[in-house]
Formats: sequence, structure tokens, C-alpha cells
Amino acid sequence: MRPSRVKAKLTRGEPVLITCCHFIDPSVYEFVSLMGFDGIWLDLEHHSTSDETASNLMRAARVGVSDIIARPAKGEFMRMGRLLEAGAQGIMYPRCESADEAQELVRWAKFAPQGQRGVDGANGDNPYCAIPMGPYLKAANEHTLLIAQLESPTALDQAAAIAGVPGIDVLMLGPGDLSVMAGIPFQFDHPLISDAYRRVADAAKNAGKWWGTVSGSPEHTQMLLDLGATFICHGCDLIMVKRGMEQVQTSFAPLGFKFENRLAAEAAGLESL
Repeated sequence: MRPSRVKAKLTRGEPVLITCCHFIDPSVYEFVSLMGFDGIWLDLEHHSTSDETASNLMRAARVGVSDIIARPAKGEFMRMGRLLEAGAQGIMYPRCESADEAQELVRWAKFAPQGQRGVDGANGDNPYCAIPMGPYLKAANEHTLLIAQLESPTALDQAAAIAGVPGIDVLMLGPGDLSVMAGIPFQFDHPLISDAYRRVADAAKNAGKWWGTVSGSPEHTQMLLDLGATFICHGCDLIMVKRGMEQVQTSFAPLGFKFENRLAAEAAGLESL
């Protein structure tokens, strides 16, 4: 298996930057990985991406250097094993609410004696039965990265307990879901969110774990780094393409070009309700 670039950098005390890919064309994953990002967030919680498609996306990413950080849906422990078999270097587990749930994550992601992950080795992780089973099992347990996402007020209250679970590597604050569940949707400058950063940072530091979150700018990222965050997620291909297209329209509209932007029209319609 290919050791995790993200985990290696975190172990050396270096910050890591991953980005999210929503498009399911393998060339996007190939391109981003060749560009040298530390990891690609492959989201299977909110998207309808099949396991077969996810496997092909991971295969494309292997030409470069990026880890695949796969996010299944909450409770999809069996699917998690298939994602690891296909070659994911890490699992980002959403809506982790307790130490018991974090222990389940470890149990399904690690081979015995650390967990109870099923053994196959015939897919991209081993890869394809090429590595003797003993060294493979040891390497998989050592290098697989496990990220517990804290995305609710309940999860914040359990942050210290979750951080204390052996096998959990990273605590990741999910400010979007947290803000919605706390009744302050997307008010990221709210004191509750600022306090959440500090609480997760403290829980991770006290347990000797890494922590991180999403960030929208270098300035915000510097604030997170100052709090001890080292796992930073920034941007996604969909937003980058959207902003690029919007810039084209903004630049060419003064020349007389007109665009029937249905996305903008739909957004304006919702705002008027």
C-alpha cells in the first residue's frame, strides 16, 4: 500500500492542505494529484458517487502524490472497508457523536489486533495481493489515517472523549453543520464557532492528536494555525470552476455579451421569498 502523505507530514509537524473534488471525471483527480496537493477529499456522504466510480477516481489519483481522504456517510462502516480496499489513505467519518462511535470507526478501519477490519488484499490497497499479508496488515494499521468529524453541539461536548480513543488521528471541526444545528446557520463569525475552534484545539492538544477544519482564505488559515490546527481543507473544484466562469462573464459583459445565467436567477428568486 502507499503510505499516507498526510499522516507523514503531520507526524513531522508540518501542516497539510487538502482540497475537495466534486466532479467525477478521473482526469480531475489525476490533475489535482499531479499538482501536488497533500490530499483529495472524496465525498460520498452528500454525493451519489458509487463505490465503482470512487475506485476509478482513486486509481487516477495514484499517478500523482495526493492522498485520497474518503468520506462515507455516518454509520457506513462496511462501505468504509471497501473504500480502504480500493486505495483510500484515510477515512473522514462524519457526525461522530461519542467515544463509542469513534471506537466503531477504529474497529472497522483497522486490522486485528487494533480492530476487526476484514482481510482481502486483492484490490488497490495491497496492491493486488503483491505484498505478503503480514507486512501489509502492519503497514495498513500504521498508515491509515482516521479523521473524526465533530459537527454538532453534542459532538463538541464529547470532543475530549473522542480525542482519547486510540486509533483516532485527527479531530475535524465541521462549522457548517455545527452552525445549522446550533441555530446560527453559516454565521461563522459567531462566538459559538470561535469557541468551538478553541474547544477542539484543546481536546486535540490534551490527547496528543492533530486537529483541523475547513478554511476559506489564507487569513483564516493563519488564525487556525495559530490555534494549533495542522489539517486544513480549502476549496473545491466546483466552486473554482464557478468563480472562473463568473469572472469571464464579468469581464465580457461590458463588451456587449449577454448571458442567461439560470443559477444566478434561481438564487435571486430564492432570496426574494
